[in-house]
Amino acid sequence: METTFAVDQKVVYPSQGVGVIKEVFEKEFKGSPIMYYKIYIEASDMVVMVPVGKAEELGIRQIVSAEEAEAAIKLLGEEGEPITSDWKLRYQMNLDLLKKGTVMDIATIVRCLYNRSKVKELPILERKLYDSAKKLLEDEVAYALGKTNEEVESMIHLQLEPPGAVPKVKHVIQMDNDEDDDLMDDVKENGKSDGDDGFADDDFDDDEA
Repeated sequence: METTFAVDQKVVYPSQGVGVIKEVFEKEFKGSPIMYYKIYIEASDMVVMVPVGKAEELGIRQIVSAEEAEAAIKLLGEEGEPITSDWKLRYQMNLDLLKKGTVMDIATIVRCLYNRSKVKELPILERKLYDSAKKLLEDEVAYALGKTNEEVESMIHLQLEPPGAVPKVKHVIQMDNDEDDDLMDDVKENGKSDGDDGFADDDFDDDEA
């Protein structure tokens, strides 16, 4: 079976991060041979096994070019769409972008949630989503540009907070009910731990092949 990615190639696994193909191997599943990628996710020190035929569906892709990485960083400094105060809508929209996983989608999440945090403190779930998206962006851009994560983090901050610039947030779409505070209270009452992010797809089960 022809494979898109080769051993030692770096790839992006949406919602998981930058990884490297460690092995392409065949394994029998329900009596039929299935080709798998073994991917090592560096940020979480985790190995996932993904059927080759499912890779595209899961959004696994190669690292972007330097030009695309620079465009994503530039996007952070541009004015975005008005930000809704309805956390359910905002969270779902950004979650959908994270699952699509293009570098521009990830940059859009970072820009949206950073700007929202300047209006009001992010609730726990959105703060975790922001941290994950920012880490994904840092990792991929660092690989694409041949820079360290610290250098990319400085580039991101410079775009989000240019020296002496007026805050970019000009308007927020106010819904009837801003439930950010309720969400924070609910999460605390339900006892979610910091490790339970509510959106990461940590494993791939053979039953889904």
